[in-house]
Amino acid sequence: MAPRHLVMFEWLEGAEPDPDDDLVEPFRQLGGIAARTHLHVTGWQLPDGFERLVWDDESVFGPSPNWGDWRDGPGVDARVREVLEAAETLVRDRLTAYGRGAARYGLIHADMRLANLLIDGGDTRLIDFDDCGFGWFMYDFAAGISFMEEHPQVPALREAWLDGYRAVRPLAREDEVEIDSFIMLRRMALLAWTGSHAGTDLARSQAPHFAAGTARLAEAYLARFA
Repeated sequence: MAPRHLVMFEWLEGAEPDPDDDLVEPFRQLGGIAARTHLHVTGWQLPDGFERLVWDDESVFGPSPNWGDWRDGPGVDARVREVLEAAETLVRDRLTAYGRGAARYGLIHADMRLANLLIDGGDTRLIDFDDCGFGWFMYDFAAGISFMEEHPQVPALREAWLDGYRAVRPLAREDEVEIDSFIMLRRMALLAWTGSHAGTDLARSQAPHFAAGTARLAEAYLARFA
């Protein structure tokens, strides 16, 4: 194995939560954490030469996607592809209309999923900033429900996250409505990831059902917005 360089600023206590845990209060806290990071970003001057990944529609659907082409994901057959191509077009159109104003788009964590949370008693802590890059602020919620988008708890988690967020930073109605587009964008990025990272345990565990689940989400998204 090649040498690896690690940086640790301080040790944080806590354990990764399980999707079946009651996550309402942790997500309320997570919404507040996200809002504080976004507030910081809107007032922070980027250093000269600062470069990070970009997490926008082009980075998922463009010719050089960060995690590969979702069409190469496991289980993407002709039916799934047809539904997802329609969803891709709609996501692109809606996000173009939504825009990239400074109140909506900037530096984000981009991976606030359960694997990057530590729950210690009543405290929620966020780790793992390696995917930090430029994207829409509401993408941080979509990343928070990665691999559990169809879990029955998600609507309650969404409301809790938004409650926590609004307590710190105001949101426009358009921000909240467009969360569905970011969930779809993230899910299709993850479908690509399961193909390009097929050797990982997580990708193998998701492979048998992830494309079909993504198509179900796309059908619901199209039914609501198309």
